[in-house]
Amino acid sequence: MRLFGGLLLFTVFLASCVPAKRYNELLEKEKQCSEDLASFKSKALDAEANAKTLGTRAEVLGKEVSALKADTADLGNKYRTLLAKYDKIAQINETLENNYAKLRLTGAKDVATLQGELEAKKVELQKREDELLKAERELRAKEELLADREQRVHDLEKLIRDKDEATQLLKDKVAKALNSFTDKGLKVEERNGKIYVSLEARLLFASGSIEVEAEGKQALVDLAKVLESEKDLEIIVEGHTDTDKMAGTKHPKNNWELSVLRSTSVISIMMENSTIDPKQLMAAGRSEYIPVDPNDKAKNRRIEIIISPNLNELYEIISN
Repeated sequence: MRLFGGLLLFTVFLASCVPAKRYNELLEKEKQCSEDLASFKSKALDAEANAKTLGTRAEVLGKEVSALKADTADLGNKYRTLLAKYDKIAQINETLENNYAKLRLTGAKDVATLQGELEAKKVELQKREDELLKAERELRAKEELLADREQRVHDLEKLIRDKDEATQLLKDKVAKALNSFTDKGLKVEERNGKIYVSLEARLLFASGSIEVEAEGKQALVDLAKVLESEKDLEIIVEGHTDTDKMAGTKHPKNNWELSVLRSTSVISIMMENSTIDPKQLMAAGRSEYIPVDPNDKAKNRRIEIIISPNLNELYEIISN
């Protein structure tokens, strides 16, 4: 306001001192100055308001800056902490990568070794499997063979039982047929699956003779009748003598001839009085060399008719 009063007085003074044109110019300038002043005052007020606004905003921003500084400092600390952790993790990771690379190399070697061992085990396993299959085939073959052998053994045992039963039945049959001669030097027994009919020489022959006496002939005929129906028998007639030497020069000259000729005489009677197949018969002379009683010559002078079953079927089973 003081500034405005001063300008007014200065204007009046000028008006009294200067011409009207100049005065008008001055008025115009004064008006312009007033307008400029008003404008400046308005702008000053606006600037003052803006300054207050800016001050408030600056204060707010200052607080925000302080907060941001605090946050930035905190973030910086966190960052540095994280960076330190990252560096540590990076070092650990680098160490792990190095260890992993080493392990890969070592693992590759180990894997190669294990693969080699695995291949060897596979080969060995295949070999074992082949051996097992071979053993299995052999086992099956052995089992089949065993079953076959067991069957053969069973057949053999049955055949032996049948032979034993047949031999026993034949022995009983022979003993029954010759029962009337048992007290005259005839004996029937079974030994080792064979039937032995032993006839003392006194029942069959006179001393030194090869001719069969009548009573002895009947015993031989009865025996032949029993045996003629048995087609699976082998019949051996053995002649036995004592140790006395032959005195004459005619046949029989010695005990060998005497034993053989007596066995052939027995066979002749059996064949003449039965239908026995001659192929079942065999004559043998044992002379004096298989005595039954060294102290009794009479017992050693004898004919032994050995009757044995035909064992061809039995031998066939055994040989197979």
